[in-house]
Order: sequence, then structure tokens, then C-alpha cells
Amino acid sequence: MANTKSAQKRIGTNARKHARNQMYRSQVKTAVKKAEQSIFSGTPDEATIRAALSLLDKAAVKGIIHKNNAARRKSRLVKKLGEGAAVAV
Repeated sequence: MANTKSAQKRIGTNARKHARNQMYRSQVKTAVKKAEQSIFSGTPDEATIRAALSLLDKAAVKGIIHKNNAARRKSRLVKKLGEGAAVAV
């Protein structure tokens, strides 16, 4: 347990931030999975893919994931989109 009042406050703020970050991370994962499913289903849904890319950018801006992590995930998603389009043709 924390010894000082400021340390006790810090535990609370850390818990709130952790909960917020978990929520955003979960949203990003779900959006990316939905985008991948739409790509691999053969008919990519542009709105779903845009939403995933947007959520990745927002998470990076808020500091929930590192900007390079977001860029890497976006790159992989767009690469899968390109491969999916090549397979469909």
C-alpha cells in the first residue's frame, strides 16, 4: 500500500488511465479484426477499413500505442488489402 497521500492519488489516476487505455486498445483490436475479415471475405468494406485506420491514428495521438506501432499496423492492414485485391482479380 502507498505510504504518502500523493502516492495514493497516483494509484487512482493510474487505474483510471489504465482502464481508458484498455478500452481504446480493445476498440483498435476489434476494428482491425473486422477490417481483416472484410478483406478476406472477398468484398472489402471501405468504411470498415477506414475506421480501423482512423482508430489506429487516434490511439497513437493519445499515446495509447506508439506512433511507429500504429504505422506498422496500418501498413500491414493496407498490405493485406492489396494482397486481397490481387487474389480477387
